[in-house]
Amino acid sequence: MNFQKVGVVGSGIMGGGIAEVAATAGATVILRSRTLETADALLEGLDKSLAKKVVRQGLSPDDASSIRSRVSATVDFKELADCDLIIESVVEDLAIKKRIFGELDRVMKPDAILTTNTSTLSVMALATMISHPERVCGLHFFNPATTMTLVEIVRPLSASDETIEAVTEFALACGKEPVEVKDQAGFIVNALLFPYLNHAIRLLDQEVATIEGIDLAMKGGCGFPMGPFALLDLVGLDTSLAILDALHLAFDDAHFAAEPLLRQMVSDGRLGRKSGVGFYDYRQ
Repeated sequence: MNFQKVGVVGSGIMGGGIAEVAATAGATVILRSRTLETADALLEGLDKSLAKKVVRQGLSPDDASSIRSRVSATVDFKELADCDLIIESVVEDLAIKKRIFGELDRVMKPDAILTTNTSTLSVMALATMISHPERVCGLHFFNPATTMTLVEIVRPLSASDETIEAVTEFALACGKEPVEVKDQAGFIVNALLFPYLNHAIRLLDQEVATIEGIDLAMKGGCGFPMGPFALLDLVGLDTSLAILDALHLAFDDAHFAAEPLLRQMVSDGRLGRKSGVGFYDYRQ
């Protein structure tokens, strides 16, 4: 592990998952959350995740305890001041991410590396908020971070070779498969994935088939582990809409224009698993 102390900024599922991955690799991790309540919830989620691994995956209780002991939570950015690596993982909103990068620039040590877990947004736009933009890059984990092996290492024009090399080594130490990508909206996975997901919604709106039928067809016909609607619910419909809007803005391509049905569902609070109902109902 080339980074002994890692900061994670974000109180969602991704932030918690990334923290667990880094702690499992041996790093001391500080999770920064907006409130004490969400910080406590993140730590409770980590406890549950490790307990499941003890029961289902053969993780020893001692190892689980050791991993847990390396993770703490805070609401104060100043607690990240001596981190070697900081991973921002908040909502896909450029203005919010810029504000957080500005906050971090005021507290992080000059030789720390700052990364963003953005799945779509410009990393260069965030690097401009930092005194040392050469020490900024993208580090895009996939959900769930604890099991998905791919990590996209996003290289903005400002990033140094040393930064990319160090972050790639970190990803490898976490047991991931890093792929370096250009700083272009959507990178690899989302640029290919979201036109497909968007078109699935269009087929549903055109009554070509049911939700269940379309999901079954893509699993049985293409060998996908889950259908497009189950995946949309897992990603979150609000996150999916934000990604499509960012891609449409970047490329002005009709394939990225979010379907009205998706926008309406987000407006109605039907966000997928996170809200209990999306294309499927998870409240039973």
